[in-house]
Amino acid sequence: MSRRVLIGGGTGFIGSTLKQFLKNRGYVVTVISRTPGKNRLTWNDIAQNGIPDDTFAAVNVAGENVLNPLRRFNDDFKNAIFESRIKTTSLLANAIRDAKTKPEAFICMSGVGIYKPDKEKLYDENTDVSESFDYISKLAHEWEKASETSSDVRKVILRSGVVLGRNGGMILQTYLQFYFGFGTWFGSGSQYFPWIHLHDLCRLIIFSIENNQVNGVVNAVAPEIITNKTFAKTFASAMNRPALLPTLGIVCKLVFGAERAVMILEGQQVIPSKAMEYKFPYLYPTIQKACAELAPFNYVPPSLTY
Repeated sequence: MSRRVLIGGGTGFIGSTLKQFLKNRGYVVTVISRTPGKNRLTWNDIAQNGIPDDTFAAVNVAGENVLNPLRRFNDDFKNAIFESRIKTTSLLANAIRDAKTKPEAFICMSGVGIYKPDKEKLYDENTDVSESFDYISKLAHEWEKASETSSDVRKVILRSGVVLGRNGGMILQTYLQFYFGFGTWFGSGSQYFPWIHLHDLCRLIIFSIENNQVNGVVNAVAPEIITNKTFAKTFASAMNRPALLPTLGIVCKLVFGAERAVMILEGQQVIPSKAMEYKFPYLYPTIQKACAELAPFNYVPPSLTY
């Protein structure tokens, strides 16, 4: 019998790729979305009727892109960010808690922004993060708090770095800039850049669903620690293009606002201690390997199999 996985945000950047990985692995996938459609439930359906009785696992990857340069960082956008993450996670957590038949696992997202930027400190899953220090860390704390559900359900919180994939996020936003030889790093470029390839993130989600030993917080980052300048130089090199100049910090603040610019101009050294302890098999453990996959102009994605 096929096992059903619910994906909150299953039509987005991460969710659409995760859906294909799961289907290729033999799962029945039901997407939770704001709009109705084939093989979909709406968030209102979940609020009113709960989750399907045959749900094997529930995953929530819903979330407005915080670094959308087309959106001003005003109260309306902050509310959209909050609702797309915290409200959907809480709704799904409550539906799981109230379900007569519980799923095996609940996989939630969070971000490495919960760790305070620091040039010296190394962060792993055992680091104390009890206090918020800015908007992004507060958002991550609220996101994780919203995932509280039945103690009978194994819960995994994936604290993700920057997700690198051709169909969305940072790569989609900057690809043509790099392709035409205007690739750039931000500020000094010396800030750390915790990252993970989209395909490894999707595989880590599936790994978390299928392996009962995976529990609690897991840092969803690649094992290689790099700086923002290293990323820019490596991505440009993979295209046989230069990356010669920085984008000044003041420009980042003008485009994104001071609160969001922190995500670009500062960074953390984050170690995926648990993923390595569990012996998760990364496909893209180094930024050179990730950029080589992402760089071709006539991009053909590899087979999305675990």
